Amino acid sequence: MMHLSLSLSLTSIKKNSYIMAEKEQQPAYPLASTNGYARSDQEAGPEHAKELRRKKRMKCFIYIVAFVIFQTAIIALFGLTIMKVRGPKFRVRSATIDSFQVGTGTSPSFNLTMKAELGVKNTNFGSYKFDNSTINFFYKGIPVGSTNVLKSRAKLRSTKKFIIEVDLSLTGNSDLGADLTSGVLQLTSQSSLRGKVELFKVMKKKKSTNMNCTMDINTTNTTHQVQIVACK
Repeated sequence: MMHLSLSLSLTSIKKNSYIMAEKEQQPAYPLASTNGYARSDQEAGPEHAKELRRKKRMKCFIYIVAFVIFQTAIIALFGLTIMKVRGPKFRVRSATIDSFQVGTGTSPSFNLTMKAELGVKNTNFGSYKFDNSTINFFYKGIPVGSTNVLKSRAKLRSTKKFIIEVDLSLTGNSDLGADLTSGVLQLTSQSSLRGKVELFKVMKKKKSTNMNCTMDINTTNTTHQVQIVACK
């Protein structure tokens, strides 16, 4: 009996030792799990960096496109406003009569001296240099006088103003008597200016402008003032 009991005890001890040895040889599951997470992080690292590079490239592309659109808009605006050359306007701004003599009867006539303020309006972003010119005055298409305009310059986006003085006269016209009696003598002025618009002292473009103005002169009162000045 004692021999049998001792054998069973030795067998139990060997079995327990064998189980303990197997447990020691088995890998630790938490370590395996930790190593798995580490491998996942190592694999995700390059993907994350690649995604960041892709986003940076996309941002750079968007910035470049926005810059190109902005520059195109600026160039278009520059071309439509600053670089666009327009013809100036040449007008009679106002006029006064210094002397006025009227002849009636069978041979109606008038003889007057007029002072007029002229203006060359330049709306360009560059100066307008114009040459010498002549202003002609008419009564119903009949020449009654003329005067010269000396060459000058209208600065950028400004109006060049100057005064002219001219003697106007007409004798023996059949329509003149009726107009003098009505109290209104209508005269017209016509002229043409030729010159160049200079942009930034680099670009020069030829531009011309015409004057076509009508003036109504009151012949009834003693002052004989110009009532209306209208230009086309």
